Amino acid sequence: MDELQLQRPGRAAPPPVATGFALWQLGFRPFYLLASVFSAASVGLWALQYSGWVDGAYLKGPLWHGHEMLFGYTVAVIAGFLLTAVRNWTGQPTPTGAPLMALAALWVAGRVLVLTPWSLAAALVNAAFPFAVAAAIAVPIVRSRNRRNYFFVGLLALLGVITLAVHAALNGVVDVAPRFGLQLALDVVLFIMAVMAGRVVPMFTNNGVPGTNARRHPWVERIALGSIIALFLADHAQAMPVLAAVVALVAAVAHAARLALWQPWRTLRAPLVWVLHLAYAWIVVHLLLRAMSAAGWVPDTLALHALTLGAIGGLTIGMITRTARGHTARPLQADGFETTAYLLVAAAALARVFGPMLMPGPYVAWVQLSGLLWFAAFGLYAFRYWPVLTRPRLDGKPG
Repeated sequence: MDELQLQRPGRAAPPPVATGFALWQLGFRPFYLLASVFSAASVGLWALQYSGWVDGAYLKGPLWHGHEMLFGYTVAVIAGFLLTAVRNWTGQPTPTGAPLMALAALWVAGRVLVLTPWSLAAALVNAAFPFAVAAAIAVPIVRSRNRRNYFFVGLLALLGVITLAVHAALNGVVDVAPRFGLQLALDVVLFIMAVMAGRVVPMFTNNGVPGTNARRHPWVERIALGSIIALFLADHAQAMPVLAAVVALVAAVAHAARLALWQPWRTLRAPLVWVLHLAYAWIVVHLLLRAMSAAGWVPDTLALHALTLGAIGGLTIGMITRTARGHTARPLQADGFETTAYLLVAAAALARVFGPMLMPGPYVAWVQLSGLLWFAAFGLYAFRYWPVLTRPRLDGKPG
């Protein structure tokens, strides 16, 4: 009996299994895979450092953890997204094959060098990566005169400059705290997320949940994005706490209004959509906690982790599942693996932010629980998406 006769009546045959190795065919493939594996593994290494069992040779403790989650994990996801999206925006090629391998090798070298005594090499390599990605996307953007996206080149270059500044501070070349540079870089990443979410979340919402009518209002958009720029400038100028609190509060109100226009309550049956709304809600929480922190009401670490675990973690896990599915010709529907990963990231953020706020006594236990949940989420993504990211598209098209 042949294979077709084994199909149930009325049910379409399953899509053919893609064969071959496709990791270097488009930017999202290696960088989503590297980011997820590194994100899970680095939390384990951070737990060992936090417990005093392992000591970093160059970057140590919380500074290593913050540096790597920002310039390692987050920048890798941004790189994978932009190297893929720019090809769609411009109709021009972005790095594949050997050039893409070289970019990935540069990123890996940065992760290794911060664990060695070679501080100068670590500084140069880590700064070189965002500059290299900026150059890689600048060529197709400029060639196609895609002026709408020129600013992404500038923002990546700015991240490269800030990376150099952080390492210069670490080595005593400039008299500022390294964490100051990390905060500025987080503000840049926050702006990138706000821009991209404003572009894609309403579209994904209306496509994924027909009839939702998620919309944008010009003035809300201007105030929401402008307030993030104002927050960056306030941080750069090390403004008085009261000014930073006012700016953060205005930003929180603007982003809450923006989210409300997207009607998140109507997305609860679509995990691939609600994960983006939930992550964006963490931006509002982050901004409120920043205002409260500037007023001295809560520790600033709570605001920090609302942004990193809640907003960055949620938006990245949502985007690296959705875009990987879309660019490998898979249905835009989350399965049980993906929904579980979304819930684990959300639980990690809740444990890290609200656990210490409500029960500060077992602080270390909250940190450990959050790390375990994060490890499980991104370990699950890496396991689930390893075959997706390394095999060709199901429809046989390139990419």
